[in-house]
Amino acid sequence: MAKKPKLSHRQKRQVAANRQKRLSRKQQSSADLSSLLTGRVIGRFGKQADVQDTEGNVVRCHIRRTIESVVCGDEVLFARSEVPDENIGGVIEIVQDRRTVLTRPDFYDGVKPIAANIDQIIVVSSVKPELSLNIIDRYLVACEDTGIKPLLVLNKVELLSDEERETVSASLAIYQQLGYELLLTSCKSGESIAELHERLRDKTSVFVGQSGVGKSSIINQVLPDADELVGEISENSGLGTHTTTAAKLLPIPSGGELIDSPGVREFALWHLPQERITWGFVEFRDYLGGCKFRDCKHLNDPGCIIRQAVDEGKINQQRYDNYHRIIAAMAEQRPAYANRLISNPDEP
Repeated sequence: MAKKPKLSHRQKRQVAANRQKRLSRKQQSSADLSSLLTGRVIGRFGKQADVQDTEGNVVRCHIRRTIESVVCGDEVLFARSEVPDENIGGVIEIVQDRRTVLTRPDFYDGVKPIAANIDQIIVVSSVKPELSLNIIDRYLVACEDTGIKPLLVLNKVELLSDEERETVSASLAIYQQLGYELLLTSCKSGESIAELHERLRDKTSVFVGQSGVGKSSIINQVLPDADELVGEISENSGLGTHTTTAAKLLPIPSGGELIDSPGVREFALWHLPQERITWGFVEFRDYLGGCKFRDCKHLNDPGCIIRQAVDEGKINQQRYDNYHRIIAAMAEQRPAYANRLISNPDEP
């Protein structure tokens, strides 16, 4: 079978426009859409997805071929099959407009959406083996780019001495000064776990962070019966679990929901142009457009007011250094075709 050709950005916009026309027809009580049901995608399995309707029933659905993407968290319109078979009970016809969308760049296939309608991203770091502010800054750039609010969590703080905790708190104070929320947690002592539960209430959240920072331990605190919850979802749909699940949406007992997906645990930034990474550092924004040269790299360029702000102590030196580390790393990781797309987004 021939591989499905990739759509250009122009073709993708046309597909989106066609979808919007269908939504407009629904508002006009179009006969072909009047019987569609509202639901939310709670799991994606290849060409199929589990959809939970407004009454809590889970229906496994085929995805209409004209739909460009369906991801966990999507709000959809679907039709029940007139003669449902053993496995499939409906068809997703339309994906409603997304409030937010989390994406990841794929080295071969470009940027892909992986979860939708997220309220907050929980960025988990740890004091051991070593706290990396550079990694935190990478995650924050991704959060700023998507427009999804981050919550910084520093885990395993029971491993710190009083003196070490004071030093770490001083290092992280810059993020609180920039307006980011921060929690110091310990699954062992229970520190701030109750507060984390409160921050998750009535929100759809995702956890991100490198291996070894304790994400699984925190998630087990938030979802103590996660395996049983997955089983219940499968039982409601009448189907077994699927090993290739791209993502799953699980209810949090204390309120809210958690999207768990391999694709949202790590972020890459090489698909972003340098200007977007610069914008992702919130303290730079007051200075953008004020440098002497339009192509200023914000290093030792003449007339760079960002560099001047660093020298004057108005911008944190560590954050500024991390910015340039991120820029250098993105240039090394970016595939050749991505440079073309960044400079010409309408190119197929």
